[in-house]
Amino acid sequence: MTMVSTSYTRGRAREYQVLQKLRSEGWLCSRSAASHSAVDIFACKDGEVLLVQVKSGRARVSSEERVELARWAEASGARVEVWYFPRRNGMRKEIVSDGPKPKKHGDN
Repeated sequence: MTMVSTSYTRGRAREYQVLQKLRSEGWLCSRSAASHSAVDIFACKDGEVLLVQVKSGRARVSSEERVELARWAEASGARVEVWYFPRRNGMRKEIVSDGPKPKKHGDN
């Protein structure tokens, strides 16, 4: 029998919490299960794409994860957020990228 770490279990529970919240707001979303990638949640609604990294407890986004999230934002044109769930109740969001930049006249 394999033991699953408490931090993994806590993180997964927070990811499901994010899925539930986004779905209640009308987002179509999916979890990147056990991937250990920079993006935990992929969501879309009304032509908008949202990518979310979920952190619980004292976990923070590493500089490598920030670079990877920025690459995802640029490649997809998505809004990218980190949702922090500290040990005490509550949640705060950090916007990493606001999504696509308006094209300038003459851009293709």
